[in-house]
Amino acid sequence: MRLLVINGPNLNLLGVREPQIYGTQTLADIENDLRASFPDVAFEFFQSNHEGAIIDVIQSTIGSPYDGILINPGAYTHYSYAIRDALAAVSIPVIEIHLSNIHMREEFRRHSVIAPVCKAQFSGFGSTGYRLAVTTLAHSHHTTQTS
Repeated sequence: MRLLVINGPNLNLLGVREPQIYGTQTLADIENDLRASFPDVAFEFFQSNHEGAIIDVIQSTIGSPYDGILINPGAYTHYSYAIRDALAAVSIPVIEIHLSNIHMREEFRRHSVIAPVCKAQFSGFGSTGYRLAVTTLAHSHHTTQTS
């Protein structure tokens, strides 16, 4: 199985930025944990603070051998119809991830324009949300491979 893991703006500051909300793990820690937890999965990791770069990498999956996308869109979650439309254009499953529980935070963070084009959303599980997302995609990948 081959997965693309996309992280949006400010996630490069994990471990430093508001650790009381986002934890002390760095983005590299999360990536290393995924590689160690799922040695049979080929991961490609991408992080950008730029909306267009995120859209470009999403569009690059069209016709590629990816089996799924995990995305933590950061603040773009709440207003990027462009990222939402790019995700809607791909034919592979997408899972949205948030370290904090966006539904218990400020009002402006409680709505995701991304969620309606995703298979699932994991919010509030910290970095475990990434592992839950991989497990979900692996299960559905295995199910479709044996059907």
